[in-house]
Amino acid sequence: MEQLKGVDWTVIILTCQYKDSVEVFQKELEIRQKREQIPARTLLLAVEDPEVRVGSGGATLNALLVAAEHLSARAGFTVVTSDVLHSAWILILHMGRDFPFDDCGRAFTCLPVENRQAPVEAVVCNLDCLLDIMSHRLGPGSPPGVWVCSTDMLLSVPTNPGISWDGFQGARVIALPGSMTYAQNHGVYLTDSQGFVLDIYYRGTEAEIQQCAKPDGRVPLVSGIAFFSVETAEHLLATHVSPPLDACTYMGLDSGARPVQLSLFFDILLCMARNVRREDFLVGRPPEMGQGDVDVADYLHGARAELWRELRDQPLTLGGYCLLALQSGEVMGGVGVSICIFAAYVPDGSYSYMTNSASEFLHSLTFPGAPGAQIVHSQVEERQLLGTGSSVVSCLLEGPVQLGPGSVLQHCHLRGPIHIGTGCFVSGLDAAQSKALHGLELRDLILQGHHMQLHGSPGWAFTLTGRLDSWERQGTGTYLNMSWTEFFQKTGIRDWDLWDPDMPPTERCLLSARLFPVLHPSRALGPQDMLWMLDPQEDGGKALRAWRTSWRLSWEQLQQCLDRAATLASRRDLFFRQAQHKVRRVLEARQDLSLRPLIRAAVHEGCPGPLMATLDQVAAGAGDPGVAARALACVADVLGCMAEGQGGLRSGPAANPEWVQPFSYLECGDLAGGVEALAQERDKWLSRPALLVRAARHYEGAGQILIRQAVMSAQHFVSMEPVELPVPGQWVVAECPARVDFSGGWSDTPPLAYELGGAVLGLAVRVDGRRPIGARARRIPEPELRLAVGPQQDKMAMKIVCWSLDDLQDYCQPHAPGALLKAAFICAGIVSIHSKLPLSEQLLCTFGGGFELHTWSELPHGSGLGTSSILAGAALAALQRAAGRAVGMEALIHAVLHLEQVLTTGGGWQDQVGGLMPGIKVGRSQAQLPLKVEVEEITVPASFVQKLNDHLLLVYTGKTRLARNLLQDVLRSWYARLPDVVQNAHNLVQHTEACAEAFRQGSLPLLGQCLTSYWEQKKLMAPGCEPLAVRHMMDVLAPHVHGQSLAGAGGGGFLYLLTKEPRQKEALEAVLAKTEGLGNYSVHLVEVDTQGLSLKLLGTETST
Repeated sequence: MEQLKGVDWTVIILTCQYKDSVEVFQKELEIRQKREQIPARTLLLAVEDPEVRVGSGGATLNALLVAAEHLSARAGFTVVTSDVLHSAWILILHMGRDFPFDDCGRAFTCLPVENRQAPVEAVVCNLDCLLDIMSHRLGPGSPPGVWVCSTDMLLSVPTNPGISWDGFQGARVIALPGSMTYAQNHGVYLTDSQGFVLDIYYRGTEAEIQQCAKPDGRVPLVSGIAFFSVETAEHLLATHVSPPLDACTYMGLDSGARPVQLSLFFDILLCMARNVRREDFLVGRPPEMGQGDVDVADYLHGARAELWRELRDQPLTLGGYCLLALQSGEVMGGVGVSICIFAAYVPDGSYSYMTNSASEFLHSLTFPGAPGAQIVHSQVEERQLLGTGSSVVSCLLEGPVQLGPGSVLQHCHLRGPIHIGTGCFVSGLDAAQSKALHGLELRDLILQGHHMQLHGSPGWAFTLTGRLDSWERQGTGTYLNMSWTEFFQKTGIRDWDLWDPDMPPTERCLLSARLFPVLHPSRALGPQDMLWMLDPQEDGGKALRAWRTSWRLSWEQLQQCLDRAATLASRRDLFFRQAQHKVRRVLEARQDLSLRPLIRAAVHEGCPGPLMATLDQVAAGAGDPGVAARALACVADVLGCMAEGQGGLRSGPAANPEWVQPFSYLECGDLAGGVEALAQERDKWLSRPALLVRAARHYEGAGQILIRQAVMSAQHFVSMEPVELPVPGQWVVAECPARVDFSGGWSDTPPLAYELGGAVLGLAVRVDGRRPIGARARRIPEPELRLAVGPQQDKMAMKIVCWSLDDLQDYCQPHAPGALLKAAFICAGIVSIHSKLPLSEQLLCTFGGGFELHTWSELPHGSGLGTSSILAGAALAALQRAAGRAVGMEALIHAVLHLEQVLTTGGGWQDQVGGLMPGIKVGRSQAQLPLKVEVEEITVPASFVQKLNDHLLLVYTGKTRLARNLLQDVLRSWYARLPDVVQNAHNLVQHTEACAEAFRQGSLPLLGQCLTSYWEQKKLMAPGCEPLAVRHMMDVLAPHVHGQSLAGAGGGGFLYLLTKEPRQKEALEAVLAKTEGLGNYSVHLVEVDTQGLSLKLLGTETST
């Protein structure tokens, strides 16, 4: 089922209980907005709770007031007005209370999951999952209003929960199913058949819970999510000026009001439940408050009375379908109305409250039935040491680090040997601190490192607790999984070390015990300052004395000193350090894994420098030019991302003089020197977007140099045999057909051709009965080179004469006049461009004179029929024969690859295979260097070629193809290893084999299907290759053809069709003639050429 369109939130508010955390969490929201998890226009606010204990209800009211205040100011009002709520979608996220297993709370607890579709790579926190659920699952379709979501639970919601919002008013709660056993310690909703909430039970009796059960035997749990329509939100907002509820907001506290603690569910929402009576509601108190003095009860009574007055008439329903029904009490247009909603909770979802139980926490982060460990955003050297069902999140594990089943590592850089047994949670340790674990085996323990601020100075603290320890205040309690008595006996610690003598025994618990050293008078603290308690007998009491000497805090006291900014910064730093290891591994192992999300993350979070340094190191040390080229392409991506969409297009020139020296190192084969020089030049181009984009282009230019060097390995398969030298003036004429590609195009393009391996099925074809491409060459007595480019009739050709080597220097500039012909002379070995001998002397010494070379094509520029590569093959064949050398077909195919790299046009091998070799064939190259192309002729049934000729047509679209830009885009996507592009490239190769089988069967319908699929693959590979006019033409022709595709890379040029009926040229011309807006198109006959390249010697004639 398709994911619903996300909510375009007007405001997202994150409430937090500590003042010094507001700026920290504001930055976290902004980071998520940069990651595209939150709409760009959404107003983001981190808001401190007015008091630590205002409760979820007070925090909601205060957040709603802050949102309304900001929206009112944005709208130009000078006072808070609820009118701004009428067009606003507001999401309030509550951080909640402290969490013993994450210093940043349950919202920022990292989960062992990875979002591979995310545009920006990042560790997934519980907050991220909840944002996704609210934005893409529960929120879509809802009217303007206020969503409230706690972050203290783990949720799972189906993609489309099927909640209807037609005509909705009031408040709605979202319930998820749970067992009756689970409900005994939780909240559940009692609803009627229409979906109205009748009551909310917390830790209800067995009878109450049974009363709430659904037909499937499960009960609707209070999930921490509620929605208020605009009308209901206005009623709630109105209470912020009414004592004592004004004390829930910062305005009330600033006015001197006494704080009041309210629950969202058991105060605000409970007063809307239909079965709740006023007198019972007024004397009750929310479960989160506990029992207090009479004065507090009276104060809460007043607050509840005000809530009852404002909200009692608002309907509270469980998520479901909406309809209008008559009810007395409200009047609309003379008819009394209210809102009724049929019940429909989310039966396919799941809910789990994040308790303070370490066992439950570990269970939620591990996978008992999994075959191996869950490794997320982590680099692990010895994966075989990780136990089944364990999880590792954002870690660097170097050397032998053993992790037992059911244990969890997060945010750690560990160096082995380390043995962590079963039932453990270890978080926040760096490499130096991990030495304290050497020689120990942890089991059923929770070890955490904490960033702190003590009187303005940064520091570390380490906590060690047992998996079975209770964080509750009630009960006898344990520490390190043993009773306090046993702990005291084992360690020598006494109760007066932990608690003040006047502290009542009922308050002596793990939360209040001063167990954790935060400052030692003479040295830095480490995990060993806690780990000694596991085996205190070895050092003669030295560790105990050091522990007693240290300034120690209880867990509760520690929470006030935590440095959450430093914690998140440390996690971010470790994430990018492991990411650098990942980059090196992915590139050096040639993995088809996209690094672009990681690049975006580094840029968005201000860490591009270290990433580019790692890419430099990989490129400089690579023994494979493909690895080095991909690393340079990744640097280009970093630079392009840093430009943030400004500074111009990524594709563009890359020949600025400032980059000549780095390029020269690469051209000479000095990879390390070239990478270093590129980095030095790069540092001068980082100041503004336009320079960043230009630098990115030059890095892609550097990558092209390495691609050329890799493709140059095809020279290994170029060989020649000496033959009789033609007499001066005798023409050698080469004529060739065009080619049509039926499948596999793009897979032949370097670097895909040697990194993935290519396979292309092509046909040599005559157009309107003619072989449209050719070249002729002859020797002349003058020691010069005469070049002619243009129609076969000599008088119409553009002519160039080269008398010196200087006249050939632009051979590598594709758009220079005669560049291809000049490159042909160099690649044929007739001229050495770097020789100290002048051109005339080279020609006279070897050949006794010069040469004349003339090339022509009867096809329009950008035809898509392989003209330039086939023309290069014809020119090389004619030149070599005129120079007294014979070149075999295999050698000629590889020689054209070489020539196109010298010419710097790039390009693959399919064109010369398709046009130089006759008939129907498949060319293939393996994923290796040196690059070698092998060709298989496809045998088809008798008379099928003639049948194919009768059904194959070419239509010139009148659009010139811009293959250069398409090529740059495809190479960029390939080097980025975008998943869709990688999969599509594999499909292209596989599709070629299916297409070959269709030819062997002689099935036109199957070939039509192949063409249709092939065109879709081309469009995936190069978005933008289908102009609107061409799409219009294809739609018009679709009823008449089995299949169709633009030739080559697309974007224009020729369209080829496989018609359903034979000999349809005139019929299709008539169809197109009736269609408006097609431009200067033309329809052409096409037939399979069974000759391929032909080479013949003519008589002599006078040169002109």
